[in-house]
Amino acid sequence: MYKELKKFKVSDSFSFAADDSLEQVCNASEGSGVFLVYAVAEEKELIMVGSTGTVQNDGTLKIKNGGLKEKIVEGHQFAKTGRKYSWPAQMKKEDISLLEVVWYETFNDKTKGIPTAVEGQVLQNFLDENGRLPKWNVAF
Repeated sequence: MYKELKKFKVSDSFSFAADDSLEQVCNASEGSGVFLVYAVAEEKELIMVGSTGTVQNDGTLKIKNGGLKEKIVEGHQFAKTGRKYSWPAQMKKEDISLLEVVWYETFNDKTKGIPTAVEGQVLQNFLDENGRLPKWNVAF
């Protein structure tokens, strides 16, 4: 686990197989924060980092309806369609049988980690270690 994520106490994870319903297995909160997606095989490989929620200049949080759960299930990736459709297709294309999604609320009453800043820290550490971004992150 990345050290910058240890301080966030509202966190959980779930597994997703290509024939699962992402809407049903996703246990993410409606809060704001980051999520890490791992391809699970003999070893776990971090393949994507995402976030949701924007901190305004007055220190308040602007969050889209549904928060992390909505972003994970309905967020667009690989096509102009929600992940609930694009992830299973991409998993089949790449022969990935299982994903593990770990999510963290980074901005709430107790913690004030700007979601995109935390996402950027995790991606920077991955870049430093691997010389590239995770394969499902197109850019940052």
